[in-house]
Amino acid sequence: MPGLDSSRPIDLTGLIKLMRLIITRPRPDSEALRERLGAMGHDVMVEPMLTIQTLTGAPLDLEDAAAVLLTSANGARALAQRTGARDLPVLAVGDATATTARAAGFRDIAIAGGDVVALAALVRQRLRPEDGVLVHVAGSAVAGDLAGDLGADGYQLRRAVLYQAEAAKRLSAQCRAALKAGKIDGILFFSPRGAATFVKLLQRDDLVDICRSVELFGLSQAVADAAAPLPWKGQCIAAMPRQDALLALL
Repeated sequence: MPGLDSSRPIDLTGLIKLMRLIITRPRPDSEALRERLGAMGHDVMVEPMLTIQTLTGAPLDLEDAAAVLLTSANGARALAQRTGARDLPVLAVGDATATTARAAGFRDIAIAGGDVVALAALVRQRLRPEDGVLVHVAGSAVAGDLAGDLGADGYQLRRAVLYQAEAAKRLSAQCRAALKAGKIDGILFFSPRGAATFVKLLQRDDLVDICRSVELFGLSQAVADAAAPLPWKGQCIAAMPRQDALLALL
């Protein structure tokens, strides 16, 4: 039997399913993801369901903080604008948040498994209640009960609201046209609020039945549940609440 010719290029045509996708996360995160998916050969449209507005104010008081907790990349960006300190321990909810914090110059970063439950577990692993206050950089709307979870074990958490997320009021004309023309294969959702907003806007434009030919890709079960009212062709949920796990479904 002749040996394999390792110099011959392997034709992967037909092995990778190229898709027409909509990314619904806020634009700063969507643009980087669009480039990544585009390099994979997917046709990608960005349709943010939330617009992030960083709140201005005095420098953040971190004098008594044992660590800063970040539950989103938006929080990392907002934190960087409100403090010049870069050496305080940062506990990030997941890889994307940690990457953003690192790019902003923060050096002491620990990474949790992708959700607030994992972040709380990381806090218990690395810190004791008597170490000091935990500053949770958050938006005006918060998912999960991080303060209650950690408070039950004696930790003191102070929430610093440094940004707000404004929900989209209507789908863009480009997005509506692509859906009506059957040019979308899948939609990527990264937060329950973003998914719920998309559902509301589809219902508003009477486009619900279009979802029968579109697959939902959700970062978590909670995200998928928020979009559950629509008759999706299928629901694909990431094995872990991380972007890489979601992209592995494509």
